[in-house]
Amino acid sequence: MERIAIFPGSFDPFTIGHEEIVNRGLKVFDKIIIAVGVNALKKEFLDVNCRVELIKKVFRHTDRVEVAAYSGLTVDFCREMKAHAIIRGLRTAADFEYERAVGQANRAMDADVETVFILTSTVHTFISSTIVRNVYMNGGNVDQFLPAKLSTDDLRKCLETLVGGFREVLSKLETVPVAISFAFPGPADYRNGVIGHLPNFPAFSGGGVALGPYLEDVFGLPVFINNDGNLYAYGEALSGVLPEINARLESAGSVRRYGNLVGITLGTGFGAGVVIGGRLLTGDNDCGGDVWCMRNGIYPDMIAEEGVSVRAIKRVYGTLSGEDSSEICPKDVFDIAEGVRPGDREAAKACFYELGRTAGNAIANALNIVDGIVAIGGGISGAHKYIFPGIVEEMRRRLGTFSGASFPCLQMDVYNLNDESGMRGFLSDESPSFVDVPFSDRKVPYIKHKKTGIILSSGGASEAIAAGAYAYALSRYDEKYSKQSLN
Repeated sequence: MERIAIFPGSFDPFTIGHEEIVNRGLKVFDKIIIAVGVNALKKEFLDVNCRVELIKKVFRHTDRVEVAAYSGLTVDFCREMKAHAIIRGLRTAADFEYERAVGQANRAMDADVETVFILTSTVHTFISSTIVRNVYMNGGNVDQFLPAKLSTDDLRKCLETLVGGFREVLSKLETVPVAISFAFPGPADYRNGVIGHLPNFPAFSGGGVALGPYLEDVFGLPVFINNDGNLYAYGEALSGVLPEINARLESAGSVRRYGNLVGITLGTGFGAGVVIGGRLLTGDNDCGGDVWCMRNGIYPDMIAEEGVSVRAIKRVYGTLSGEDSSEICPKDVFDIAEGVRPGDREAAKACFYELGRTAGNAIANALNIVDGIVAIGGGISGAHKYIFPGIVEEMRRRLGTFSGASFPCLQMDVYNLNDESGMRGFLSDESPSFVDVPFSDRKVPYIKHKKTGIILSSGGASEAIAAGAYAYALSRYDEKYSKQSLN
């Protein structure tokens, strides 16, 4: 029998505290019906129909949550919806005393309906609809108290949030800045500051939002935007893993030095950026480094991102384990793999390994063009101990010809630089041999052994993106104003 629960309340407005209770309730119940109460004696802040539609937006991506308005007794609504439980959130001891009395009264009216109490997380204890209403009516910003999905549909609200964030940053600076630089997801025309169609960001889903010029009008400052993959790669190339690797090569007495880098971010999606000789590859169409839409090496009819993303981990773990993975996150799967959370450990390890193989196939294709070091960051990279073996396996894969010959898919030997033995092998570079110049007494050095390596970001993706955004703004600023001075 399907376990259905009612979560009743006025939800005027629906807060992140309410959202948390629903998400935690879904771990216990198959379906939750959010019952928006109609109380004629209560002065409404938001119309009941407005509240219903807003809450539907929050949970539009799941069929396990329904939203409906109701009036009358909650137990009567439970019988109508064939629900046998009522969920109540508890923030304080005072809440418990009140809700206990209500729960006992409901049980007296219908013994088949149980009341389940869920304690609010400490970070949300102070949040109530009343407080949110008061903050809003007194001119305060309430976005931090509302589910993110309530603002992502509204372009005006999104822009207001961005402006508010930059104003807060500006207020903390000791000197007046000369420009604004930040990362934003693509596709876009970054040179002109125009954001294209973003299916996962409804407020920008129409395409053609002139975000850069808008912010320039608001703040009177030049604005430089690029995507997180590009800026991550730029930061790692200029001040992250690339100079660190070259310093270690020098210390080991190696003559090798690297100037190219492929930066990979593993998170909600599959991001990448490319730096060649210290210059960021944006491409003629701002599409440089777009590995997400490469062919998936495991499922050739799919894009690579279908195997390298949060949704991929959830999908693969659910398939391999046979468990419901709709409510788990990559950190949960990692904890299962580590044995600190109940679940199928082998399935958890396997889904990260499969992600690594898909990413490795795309990385190998990119390296055949770029020929450099690979730096990997992003939230999912925290599971690198399970991901890197799959990446390395794909990068070392051999390919054949119709004549029967076999070649490695990369001309370079591949080293896992987060593995101690891998780093030793990478650094232990033989001295270059010297070969004769034909018909001459001269000799020239010849380095026969080709190497590449993958390495985890040392400072983290956020730090690298910030460094990349800073460097990108400097280069664009100099470019922009040097041209103006020439004119």
